[in-house]
Amino acid sequence: MDKLRIEGGRRLAGEVAVSGAKNAALPILAAALLTREAVRLAGVPRLRDVDTMLRLLRTLGARVEREADGAIRVEAAAVGSVEAPYELVRTMRASILVLGPLLARFGEARVSLPGGCAIGQRPVDQHIKGLQAMGAEIDIEHGYVVARAERLLGTRIVTDMVTVTGTENLMMAAALASGQTVIENAAREPEVLDLADALNAMGARVYGAGTDRIVIDGVESLHGADHVVMPDRIEAGTFLCSVAAAGGDVTLTGVRPNTLDATVDKLREAGMRIEAGADWMRARMDRRPSAVSVRTAPFPGFATDMQAQFMAVNAVAEGTAVITETIFENRFMHVLELQRLGADIDIDGHTAIVRGVTSLSGAAVMATDLRASAGLVVAALVAEGVTLVDRIYHLDRGYERMEHKLAALGAAIERIGS
Repeated sequence: MDKLRIEGGRRLAGEVAVSGAKNAALPILAAALLTREAVRLAGVPRLRDVDTMLRLLRTLGARVEREADGAIRVEAAAVGSVEAPYELVRTMRASILVLGPLLARFGEARVSLPGGCAIGQRPVDQHIKGLQAMGAEIDIEHGYVVARAERLLGTRIVTDMVTVTGTENLMMAAALASGQTVIENAAREPEVLDLADALNAMGARVYGAGTDRIVIDGVESLHGADHVVMPDRIEAGTFLCSVAAAGGDVTLTGVRPNTLDATVDKLREAGMRIEAGADWMRARMDRRPSAVSVRTAPFPGFATDMQAQFMAVNAVAEGTAVITETIFENRFMHVLELQRLGADIDIDGHTAIVRGVTSLSGAAVMATDLRASAGLVVAALVAEGVTLVDRIYHLDRGYERMEHKLAALGAAIERIGS
């Protein structure tokens, strides 16, 4: 099992290109199931989660190929199965995104519940309730969501909570429904807007994406399209946090600054100087960061996917920060690992109190999930001595060649075998 070996204490400098967004690419790849014609996506990052989605599409019978320039072409003309098996779904919750497209186009779908997911704990129930409102008959059989509908019918859906994948699944299903569907309390994330843009390029009629009310006028069929996946705002934010912790002067290219407002506001509060253009950002940090408190919230609030990275910055900041997690109940698992590096953090329910220390010290730590692993990398970049980050397959799910990008900025980081 690979690890990252990081020797901290080096300032970062140079230029780094931001990859396409995993959280935009995955639903758009699932949307390719809505048409017989080819969908070509540029800017798809080379990630473990993307590979899982491509394997799932192939399992369903779609033809999938990565072209010489890195673009992915999906042609779902000969789909021969409507079952997403547990063996694939258990490794990636986003696999549930094939439920809406399969049901809308083929009238049936059999999709495994995501691994370890009790249906009431995460918003998979919102997907099901929305599809039932559109006329689908849905049962839970032996760990699978089994859905049937001769044709989905447009309706008004009010979700009980803001759910990104739920909004995306219902948008895709509604694209081929009969009549108009209105999704109230819809997720406003930029990735939802990117999916809407891709669907509209395929001939769908989606309006209002990026707001909490999305209207979809169903059409009889969709066609092929070309689309460029938006830049990854979480990867961009992770690089910015790396500079905030380790110090330096770094320019990000291929980025959309207007998707990073909450992150940028907090980093400026921490003392970072940030300039931005249409598709670039320059971050400079010449002093120890100031502690900044954050509270996670759906977009346009502070992203839960940036919480671990900011905790790492606060671990070496001047002052005390309060971090409140409102989205996921188990998202403080990285705290114990940061404490191994010398961080002073106490947890009280959904709140972490982080008292900044003047220095962290390298140690062996273990990644517990995708964003936790990014937080450990940020902390390791500033820790004295050597840090070994184990179980980095989590990191590979969401960051493309992260160690190469950081090394190009001057970090002493390398991937080593077990």
